[in-house]
Amino acid sequence: MSAALESLLDLLDLEQIERDIFRGTSRSAVVPRVFGGQVAAQALVAAGRTVPADRTAHSLHSYFLRMGDPGAPIVYTVDRIRDGRSFTTRRVVAVQHGQPIFHLSASFQTHEEGLEHQAAMPHAPDPETLPTAAEMLPGYADRFIDPGVMDRLLEARAAVDLRYCDAPPFATVGDPREPRSQVWFRTNGKLADDPLLHVCMATYVSDMTLLDSVLLAHGRGGWAVGDVVGASLDHAMWFHRPFRADEWLLYDQESPSASGGRGLGQARIYTQDGRLAITVIQEGVIRAPRN
Repeated sequence: MSAALESLLDLLDLEQIERDIFRGTSRSAVVPRVFGGQVAAQALVAAGRTVPADRTAHSLHSYFLRMGDPGAPIVYTVDRIRDGRSFTTRRVVAVQHGQPIFHLSASFQTHEEGLEHQAAMPHAPDPETLPTAAEMLPGYADRFIDPGVMDRLLEARAAVDLRYCDAPPFATVGDPREPRSQVWFRTNGKLADDPLLHVCMATYVSDMTLLDSVLLAHGRGGWAVGDVVGASLDHAMWFHRPFRADEWLLYDQESPSASGGRGLGQARIYTQDGRLAITVIQEGVIRAPRN
């Protein structure tokens, strides 16, 4: 296991300070705010720790309310909304400096047999044939407005092996193309068998690239290039089938719409053997920077 992955796992191991109150810290991010995937994953950890072990997460719905301060702890308060025979519902509010910065609702379910069908996995190249972040990013260092961005990107992705199937937005600035992006990802090391950990790790990664497809439609390179400013607004996930975040997962992403200063990304995450594991939808603020 890489040192970066150990650090990320420590980040997700929240301190319990009361029955339904947890506290987490933040790691350095690419931008001077708390990474959205981190706060979403930590909130799901907090919710999951109040749920019986035989119930696994099947959905989450969340809103990013305020920019998080990476220098201050985050307190997660869990409300036990419902404990039914099959489903358990939890609500989590993340607070910093006396104000809520993030809100999450999550639902958990006991194992149940039922009807089965799924969308077919799209074609994608073998992940082992694609360049790693360390191999790819240095080639685009001259595109970034801040010389330190590349190092921060590499540090942020050191815990997760994330590989683009096609050129990322910052590689094709000024060249609009189909609003679709694919990446493969897995953790840089094996994880314990706890299903909650794998769900939380996928939640963490899901906020890294989902809005790329919005940028591609308009030939924009992203915040690191300086031709857009933005932030995540809301994030929803449905966990359909068991998976492991330490094995290759295909993140197939597209954008059906952008308007009103907002862009929508939707995606499906597949296991390498073709099982549909997760559906993800996110809306974000995406604006041209003001002069």
